[in-house]
Amino acid sequence: MNDAIEVRGLSYSVGDFALRDLNLTVPAGAVYGFLGPNGAGKTTTIRLLLAMLRRAGGTVRILGDEVPADIVRILGRVGYVPERPHLYPDLTVDEAIRFHAAFHPRFDRAASGQLRARFGLPAGALLAGLSKGEMGKLMILLALAQRPDLLVLDEPTDGLDPVVRREALSAVLEYVTETGASVLISSHLVHELERFCDWVGVLDQGAMVAELPMQEFKSGLKRLRVGAGTVAVSPPFSLLAREVAGVGGEVWTVRGWHQDMAAWFEAPGALKEVMDLDLEEAFVELLRSARNPNWRED
Repeated sequence: MNDAIEVRGLSYSVGDFALRDLNLTVPAGAVYGFLGPNGAGKTTTIRLLLAMLRRAGGTVRILGDEVPADIVRILGRVGYVPERPHLYPDLTVDEAIRFHAAFHPRFDRAASGQLRARFGLPAGALLAGLSKGEMGKLMILLALAQRPDLLVLDEPTDGLDPVVRREALSAVLEYVTETGASVLISSHLVHELERFCDWVGVLDQGAMVAELPMQEFKSGLKRLRVGAGTVAVSPPFSLLAREVAGVGGEVWTVRGWHQDMAAWFEAPGALKEVMDLDLEEAFVELLRSARNPNWRED
């Protein structure tokens, strides 16, 4: 199996929102950051992957099996943390763990006990009395204790304080390192995913804007400071945006940059500086270019 998730031509619509011919690939063993602003369609996509919604078109394969035909077998191998907790508030922490374990034959009670102690979750505490951070840690605990081959995490740390986020994500990374499991983690918190994802997909308004290895994503997007009169005729990179900078110069935001492309600027002094973007800046530029696709060279 080469891919943990393979989506081709996925489509779905409800009201004014639509997913349009979506392609998405999570390589086996990858930690895939599924990025997009709120309302982009990340949660809808995840629900379609797990057969909680019925797609209008396209195909979905997870861990080599077809959705929805093989969904029971698939769900036995997937640890899922939804955007909103779905646990019964009148249960205690220990009761919630035992209840969850009853549905998952691979559930590891020893691992759940270790994680409960690590996260500082009292066994007898009612779920209704847990803080948002404690509930977030419990959801991660339940998913990891299933010993899944694939983790699907939908905004798992949204609204949590930095200490809790780091605790939860560290536990996920340790599990992935130990088992080689694959991860699809959605978020609009770009900086949070930068340090541990090795693939990234960017979704906006129901369409995939970009999908590529994280290192390529970070290294291939640049800002170029160019001299006055420089024209972008058939460049070897994609020009996402251009802005006037100073007297007679411009700043170009480009995608697909490699160092040897500097030779494309033949005129002396045409390329003055190559500037790095952090992941959040790259994310914003991709969204901006996707929403304004009709740029033309003057």
